[in-house]
Amino acid sequence: MKLKLLLIPMLCLTLAGCVTVGPDYQQQPAPKADVSDISDTPAGQVRRASITKESLVSWWKVFNDPMLSELIQEALGGNLDVRQARAKVREARAQLVISRAGLFPSVDVAGSYKQGRAITTADADGEAIRAENTYYSAGFDATWEVDIFGGTRRGVEAAQADIQSEQASLESVWVSMAGEVAQTYVAIRSYQQRLAVAENNLKAQADTLDILQARYQAGLSDELDVQQARYNLEKSRSTIPTLKSGLERSYNALAVLVGKMPGKLQKRLEKSQAIPRAPFNVVLKIPADTLRQRPDIRMAERALAAQTARIGVATADLYPKFYLIGSIGLESMKSSKLFNADSNVWSILPSVTWPIFRAGSIRANIEVQNARQEQLAAQYDKAVLVAVKEIRNSLTAFNQEQHRLAALTAAVDAAQKAADIAQDKYRQGLVTFNDVLDAQRSLFTYDDQRITSQEAITGDIISLYKALGGGWQHMRTKTSQQPTPAAPKTAQASGKLARQ
Repeated sequence: MKLKLLLIPMLCLTLAGCVTVGPDYQQQPAPKADVSDISDTPAGQVRRASITKESLVSWWKVFNDPMLSELIQEALGGNLDVRQARAKVREARAQLVISRAGLFPSVDVAGSYKQGRAITTADADGEAIRAENTYYSAGFDATWEVDIFGGTRRGVEAAQADIQSEQASLESVWVSMAGEVAQTYVAIRSYQQRLAVAENNLKAQADTLDILQARYQAGLSDELDVQQARYNLEKSRSTIPTLKSGLERSYNALAVLVGKMPGKLQKRLEKSQAIPRAPFNVVLKIPADTLRQRPDIRMAERALAAQTARIGVATADLYPKFYLIGSIGLESMKSSKLFNADSNVWSILPSVTWPIFRAGSIRANIEVQNARQEQLAAQYDKAVLVAVKEIRNSLTAFNQEQHRLAALTAAVDAAQKAADIAQDKYRQGLVTFNDVLDAQRSLFTYDDQRITSQEAITGDIISLYKALGGGWQHMRTKTSQQPTPAAPKTAQASGKLARQ
């Protein structure tokens, strides 16, 4: 009899793992971005470079701006979106532990003490005889679902893919956040440069107005020139509040990205600096397997793998489920004899359940999981297309903006010369003051546009690095050197009993 009982769990162990129902996931082919036709070369002196895998790790260093690098490092530890994504990774890891637990028996320890009075028999007169009794028991109860058809193993497979998907999601958040920090920092430097141009232009126009007022008082010019100079001055003055408001918004946006209270970064950044510029004008080559490295594509691919495994979880419900239920313990009517050899008790109960009629709900659930897999497959394909679009758009914009900057730089030089000539001729009485005003307005407009073009070029190369998925390797390296951030104290306290 004992031999037969031992054969039951041995047979179950042999059968477990022999069959795994549901489809096996097929690795998606590596996507590639074809940008060979984007080869437009800007005019003027050209600095060419190729983007390498090594440069993608910490792409912001190509700008050689210590403040930018410092802010991105701070954002790695302080950004709230990154913190939230890290918590999701921890959640996925805990879910994997829960899924793996289904592969093993669950064992509970139990003990009881019972005291009561019951009718045991009747005496000769038919009177009931009541007796008090005491009952002691202690032992272990175990339950094990033998995963013969692989439903639990598919659940573990899905949980593992979920971890990888959430890790890729964390890296995707970091890539986006690093790009936003850099874009916002560039906007701050652009606003500072534009403010400097506007204030210099305002000062020059104020000097011109002073000269005209003096000439008018001396009878050398009429009031029309004075009023024209005045409204030109006030128009320029009206642009400054808008620029200051934009600068303040950029300060506050950067503070939130870094994880600091708005208003805390102004002192660090108030000293005006040039807009960061990449050390090249033309991108000659990008890594062939760049798209596979993009975190959002890896996230979509791992989500597809997880959903494929869940089809197997649903399919396993069509088949029987085998259980082993057993217990071993001690039972006695007296506490002094509870640990005697005669108090040993045990039981083992193999059981099986097989759904025969569920009104089609099991097969409907399989269809649900298949439909979800199809949705995620389409989502993966779309992620690839969007990635190629972003790379091509950023690269084209970067190349074309070089042409625009070259033209605007030439326009600024010409406008400056025109303004100087107009002022000289006005003093000689050869032109009207309208010619001076037109030259000054053109100089200010072209100079402001030149700065925004420099900002756009830097923004385009940042967008290209972001589209290439650059920076996530840096985040993984840094976070792997640090312990996993702990949950808040309130959550830790409430979860002390949840570790078993």
